[in-house]
Amino acid sequence: MKILVTGGVGYIGSHTVVELQQNGHEVVIVDNLSNSNIGVLDAIAKITGIKPEFENFDLADKTKTEDFFKCHSDIQGIIHFAAFKAVGESVNEPLMYYRNNLFSLVNILQSMKDNGVENLVFSSSCTVYGQPEKLPVSENAPVQKAESPYGNTKQISEEIIFDTVKASDIKGIAVRYFNPIGAHETAIIGELPLGVPNCLMPYITQTAIGIREQLSVFGDDYKTPDGTAIRDYIHVADLAKAHVIAVERMVKQKMKKDFEYFNLGTGNGYSVLEVIKSFEKVSGEKLNYKIVGRRAGDIEKVWADTNFANDELGWKAQQNIDEMTLSAWKWEQKLALNNK
Repeated sequence: MKILVTGGVGYIGSHTVVELQQNGHEVVIVDNLSNSNIGVLDAIAKITGIKPEFENFDLADKTKTEDFFKCHSDIQGIIHFAAFKAVGESVNEPLMYYRNNLFSLVNILQSMKDNGVENLVFSSSCTVYGQPEKLPVSENAPVQKAESPYGNTKQISEEIIFDTVKASDIKGIAVRYFNPIGAHETAIIGELPLGVPNCLMPYITQTAIGIREQLSVFGDDYKTPDGTAIRDYIHVADLAKAHVIAVERMVKQKMKKDFEYFNLGTGNGYSVLEVIKSFEKVSGEKLNYKIVGRRAGDIEKVWADTNFANDELGWKAQQNIDEMTLSAWKWEQKLALNNK
């Protein structure tokens, strides 16, 4: 199949492109490189032997999106990653998040409708659940009021897709994933944030390697065993595999209804301090960190009930927390070696 991957040069997108190509699919990437590096294309080619087709433009640009779809009428499915994703930044820059994340989706859906492209896998997030009333959180849990503009863009995006599916031939799968970390087993691709990282794992590895002086742990007064926030961390390669299964499920017409959603996680919750301890154990490095105040938009704790995704998709996350943190460290070490 020919699959469009938006944001395919980014962290999760690049790992998904690798999995798609290794499963025999043709990939075309659209990415505006606002939070990614063009060199990732060569890295993908180094792993798979195939350099994916690439176009550099902003999907929030309606005309350019329309022109792209006119030239690629043979696309059979889309995996849509392209979006801003930092919770804290979204609190400070809400309009930037609403403009980018929602306009791009609307343009994609309109072009799908105009060009007869029917299959969309949407990169959603566990943030749609807010702070769940019950843990682990299942797909049947109510969607709560979002704690951040980022989370709200994911909620609104799912509503837009749901309404579009009802009014067209388009089918959608929203994959609500938890906290992706780690890197490809080759250490050829991994998380490569531009500027100061907004996510925990790259900040840990950059602190350990000496790029950052100190890691800030946002809050130690949550109602958790050690006072720090708890998340369900999932290896990015496990996550990528689930996206391939999801798009194949659509094209092979195995969906039970026209809009489905799945939680993608491990089913285990780890606190920030537990992730730090895992990293220190596998790397042998002592991490310089300090406790600071809570960060706006963060929730206290969340982890997935993965039974539905495991049963329905025939997919299960394989890698444990130590394997995740070790792969992230190997990637950071490789970067340091390459930059010497």
